[in-house]
Amino acid sequence: MSTPEGPPENLSDVLGRLFAARGWGRVSERMRLEQAWIAIIGEALIPQTRVLALRRGVLEIEVKNAVLIQELAQFQKRKLLAAMRKQLPGTSITDIKFRPGVW
Repeated sequence: MSTPEGPPENLSDVLGRLFAARGWGRVSERMRLEQAWIAIIGEALIPQTRVLALRRGVLEIEVKNAVLIQELAQFQKRKLLAAMRKQLPGTSITDIKFRPGVW
């Protein structure tokens, strides 16, 4: 009879490693970011913006045109940043960067 090398592992730890190894955690995190963004940006701007990534606390948002980038960056950035922090309290978001995009 063999004995275990240590105490049994928590199922949450095992599943966490599995999700990280398969990349499922990144998909789940991205979905959370997208859902939070959709909740705060408003119906009119949903088709004109989309979440790219969260890197080192900076949320990157792709925007369809330069005029909207200026509007968001200069006039709405603080409000959007505060709203994202409120929507995702366990996620560290220090800044929002708006990037031009075409889709």
